[in-house]
Amino acid sequence: MTILVTGATGLVGQELVGLLLQNGHTVHYLSTSKDKLVYNSNYKGFYWNPKTAEIDLNSFTDVEVIVHLAGANVAQKWTTSYKEEIIQSRVLSTKLLFQTLQKTPNNVKQFVSASAIGIYPSSYTTIYHETDTDIDVSFLGNVVKQWENEVNQFEKLDVVVSKIRIGIVLAKNGGALQEMVKPIKYGLGAAFGSGNQYQSWIHIHDLAAIFYHLIEHKLPGIYNGVSPYPVTNLELIRAIAKTLEKPLFLPNVPQFMMKLILGEMHQILFSSQNVSCRKLLDENFQFKFASLDKALIDLLK
Repeated sequence: MTILVTGATGLVGQELVGLLLQNGHTVHYLSTSKDKLVYNSNYKGFYWNPKTAEIDLNSFTDVEVIVHLAGANVAQKWTTSYKEEIIQSRVLSTKLLFQTLQKTPNNVKQFVSASAIGIYPSSYTTIYHETDTDIDVSFLGNVVKQWENEVNQFEKLDVVVSKIRIGIVLAKNGGALQEMVKPIKYGLGAAFGSGNQYQSWIHIHDLAAIFYHLIEHKLPGIYNGVSPYPVTNLELIRAIAKTLEKPLFLPNVPQFMMKLILGEMHQILFSSQNVSCRKLLDENFQFKFASLDKALIDLLK
């Protein structure tokens, strides 16, 4: 099968592309950098620019599934212009794919999009499922709402539409885990605020496998891309320190201090989302790294 991937060179994209190629699929990918385009028999790059609505229509040749991962990194300082970039990189790219499919003959049967658990309101008590409709009033909540609204347009095209609300991705080569590891390595690790905020995490291997599972079984709807065992921020920091065999003795970092350093973006560290993956388990998805200890040993040892 030929699968078109956006955001193929990102953290999740690289892992998923590897899995698709390993299973004998052909991958087409869209890139905004002309110098990043590779053209092999089973891995082909095509140019697009969502800001100017440019896209190479050859990218859709024989494509049956589109996986949409493109979007500016939220873990950078949120200036007014960068906040706009975070929204537009998701909204414009999704719009361009929809409009192109709408007016171009194609064989696309499924559209799978990344989303984020940031859509759920911060709570220390609620366990969130895909059926929950409350949306967080924060900037990230608004980003995900706009993003998913654009993705929902694909239902007009009579294709299977799947959305994966991704938690904190733990990976070897980048992402949140490597940022958490840095201070802990030097014995300067500490939890944030009360440390009681829930962090619903996922090992990158399992996340790529979730995308693959939804493609393989043509599953429509929303799925939470998180492991079965969320932890608190304090439990996460302690587990990383234990895996690295480093002490943890500093007091928790107060919220006001992180607000001074990071501005509005500090919300990412303090919001609490206890998110369930029961729906995935009911669809017979099997996690390789369900427990945090197993995930950390794999990624840090």
